[in-house]
Amino acid sequence: MAHIDYFFSTLSPYCYLAGTRLEEIAARHGATITYKPFDLIAAFPRTGGLPVDQRHPSRTAYRAQELPRQAKKRGMPLNFRPAHFPTNAAPSSYAIIAAQAAGGGDLGALVHGILRAVWVEDRDIAQDDVIRDCLTAAGFDPALADKGLLAGAETYAANLEEAVSRGVFGAPFYITDDGQMFWGQDRLDDLDAYLAGEL
Repeated sequence: MAHIDYFFSTLSPYCYLAGTRLEEIAARHGATITYKPFDLIAAFPRTGGLPVDQRHPSRTAYRAQELPRQAKKRGMPLNFRPAHFPTNAAPSSYAIIAAQAAGGGDLGALVHGILRAVWVEDRDIAQDDVIRDCLTAAGFDPALADKGLLAGAETYAANLEEAVSRGVFGAPFYITDDGQMFWGQDRLDDLDAYLAGEL
């Protein structure tokens, strides 16, 4: 059975634009997924990247065109200037880590719900009530927002170190169990084709 390690940030618009396609691809190929939220901002200086507010104007201008185009292409709503961006990604990441450990809900729906809260609903995912709503909507116990915080913090930090050591430099980033790497929501079709033995 194939396996995919999914490295992502709960603040990334590109992770939002991935929607639930990863889960659909995994289901089609009988693959499992390990969700690995990590601190993308902390990874940038270690892997040659820059946060949005430090990038050259030509890059930010391109981003301003590309994100709405990709959203339109996917038929997904997108608020290009959300009210709560950037915000603290750690609490939502801890909740995802706790939910993955607890089981019982739809992890892909939780991840997408948190991303949608940022990029569509103008909600602050650093707030407990927002995290609880997302947990509930995905079929998890909302109390997970308050559980396993130390373990969540440790796993979140470990995910960053693992990401850097394995060559992850952006998000979304997908790594198969045989080491094939796919960066960006626009490479999900390639991941699909690879799992099908076509690439």
